[in-house]
Amino acid sequence: MLTDKVALVTGGSRGIGRAIACTLAREGAFVLVNYNGSKERALEVVEQIEKEGGKAEAVGCNVSDFEACGKMIEEAVARHSHIDILVNNAGVTRDGLIMRMSETDYDQVLDTNLKGAFNTIRHLSRQLLKQKSGKIINISSASGILGNAGQANYSASKAGLIGLTKSVARELASRGICVNAVAPGFVDTEMTRAMPEKVREDAVKTIPLGRMGNVEDIAQTVAFLAGKTGDYITGQVFCVDGGLCI
Repeated sequence: MLTDKVALVTGGSRGIGRAIACTLAREGAFVLVNYNGSKERALEVVEQIEKEGGKAEAVGCNVSDFEACGKMIEEAVARHSHIDILVNNAGVTRDGLIMRMSETDYDQVLDTNLKGAFNTIRHLSRQLLKQKSGKIINISSASGILGNAGQANYSASKAGLIGLTKSVARELASRGICVNAVAPGFVDTEMTRAMPEKVREDAVKTIPLGRMGNVEDIAQTVAFLAGKTGDYITGQVFCVDGGLCI
C-alpha cells in the first residue's frame, strides 16, 4: 500500500498515465495528475479517483519547460511537504521517416519525452535526497530498445530515458532512492486504436503472446515498483510487452 505517499504522474490525464494515476490512488497515494494540453481531462481523472475514495489534484505544467517544472515541484512540496513517487510518463510522437523528419519534429519529441524527465528529476532530486527515500519510474518503450522505422525521434528519446534511468539510479542509490524504467510494447490506447487495422494486425503478429497489452498491465508494474515491493530494485528496465523484446 502507498498510504501517506504523494505521487506525481506526468502526462496523467489520458491513456497509460491515467491508468497509472488511478492505480496509485487505489493503493492509497495522493496523486498529482500533471497535464499540459487539457485541464478538463485531468480534472476527469481527479473526479474518477475521488469517486473511488482516493485523493488527487490536477497540476498544469509543460514538462519540457525547465523553469515551469521547478515551479510545479516547488509548489507541490510546499502544499504536501513531500513527494515520494515520480512517474515520468509525459510523451508525444511526431512520426516520420528520417529523410523527411523536420528539426522541429525531432526537437519537440526529445524536449518532452527525454528532457521533460530530466527536468522533473533535476528539480525533485534535492527533495528526495533530503527525505532519504523515493521512487522514480520512467516510462520508456520497446521502441527505445528495438528501434522502430519512422520513429527515429521517439526511439531516441525512449532509449535516452533508459540511459538516464541507469545513471540517476547510480547517483541516488546511496540515499535509498530507487530509479527504474518500464518499457511498454504495443498497448491498446487511443493512439494505437487510431492505427490502420492492417497495421494493428501486423503489429500483433510480432508479439509472442499474440495480443496487445492494456494500460492496466503497465500501471500495475508501476505500482509494484512504487511500493515496498520495489525497495530493492533499482537501475532496471521492465519490458511489459508480451515478449516483443525477447
